[in-house]
Amino acid sequence: MTVLTYRGLPCWFATLLLVISFAAMNCTAQEPRDSDNKPLKVFILAGQSNMQGHAHVRTIEAMRLNAKAAPLLDRMLNADGRYRTCEKTWISSIGSSNEEKTGRLTVGFGASANGPKIGPEFMFGLAMESMLDEPILIIKTAWGGKSLHTDFRPPSAGAYEFNDAQLATIKKQGKDIEQIKTEKASATGYYYRLMRDHVKSVLANISRVHPDYDAERGYELAGFVWFQGWNDMVDGGAYPDRNRPGGYDEYSHLLSQFIRDVRSDFDAPELPFVIGVMGVNGATSQYGPEQQRYKAVHQNFRDAMAAPVKTAKPAGSVVAVLTEEYWDAEAADLRRREKSIKPNVDKVKAAMKQNLIRRDEGEAKIEMIYAGAFDERELQILRTSTSNFEFHYMGSAGIMAQIGNGFAEAMARMIQQPVP
Repeated sequence: MTVLTYRGLPCWFATLLLVISFAAMNCTAQEPRDSDNKPLKVFILAGQSNMQGHAHVRTIEAMRLNAKAAPLLDRMLNADGRYRTCEKTWISSIGSSNEEKTGRLTVGFGASANGPKIGPEFMFGLAMESMLDEPILIIKTAWGGKSLHTDFRPPSAGAYEFNDAQLATIKKQGKDIEQIKTEKASATGYYYRLMRDHVKSVLANISRVHPDYDAERGYELAGFVWFQGWNDMVDGGAYPDRNRPGGYDEYSHLLSQFIRDVRSDFDAPELPFVIGVMGVNGATSQYGPEQQRYKAVHQNFRDAMAAPVKTAKPAGSVVAVLTEEYWDAEAADLRRREKSIKPNVDKVKAAMKQNLIRRDEGEAKIEMIYAGAFDERELQILRTSTSNFEFHYMGSAGIMAQIGNGFAEAMARMIQQPVP
């Protein structure tokens, strides 16, 4: 019996394959994924240096040594160990580098100085992409050393006014009060306007930043994350009663106005808003003896940062994330212990500099000093998990990744997405 064939297959079998193939094509055409029809989700991230992010990428691998951060590491790396690049999440970032940086979200969108670094944006984007499974655009505007009382001052707050104590100090210093007032007026709200204008510029031409943007589906302004505060917290001039309860009430008032103005400027009256509450040094209840002098100021400020949650309208549209929960107490303790051996290390370095001992001999002595103070695991944490100052969360990727994930989970709850 002769069997008819097509490309080596029996004709009946080849015909069956063609039927199945056409059916699959029709099914795909008729039943697109829900995410394929949804608008681009746009999230704005704004603040100062900790929103920029000062965690060097070399500290990412050390997350394996941090029990709280380790579960996030696999989400940040590909199977081959390389840093993830998001498929559906793009970013436009200004302030963290001299020029705008755009592209698919990956590492390197933190502060550019001595980088590459990450800020909260990396894990925030990875987490949101996983939870939403939709196209995402992050617009990040962050500048180091900026205050809310002046630099980010919202328009509805009006002009900054010097208090009596500040005016008295200026007069005592023999400075020109009117000139200083003029300079202050010029600086007031400058970075708020820069933030607002950049966001509007990106939204006016999204395809410039997000080449895969589908204009027919459009975009949805989905949320705002605010991570700022250090410059206000340390400003005893603007907040003369900061040691007392309620000493930062003006910050709470300004932040509430900031939220209202942002919503008004972007015509999004219920825009979900996440406040990243400053948490450097961890929970104040765990402060050691050397930190007690800062305890009242730090806690007063944290309370002030979280206060707008209570008065938010509509209720539940503003959430505070306590970043103190992500502080790496072990790494911080090791850094404190390192200070105790610093005098002995400095003596050896001075001897090396004066050529009293050879370099290799000096380096061996320093290693012996460290070996006598720390075990092998402690040395690994000390040398690989941090890269910056305490006020920058020690430049720890483990801390910064947890903060970004915390922001994403808080945002997801507000936009009613399941958190895995």
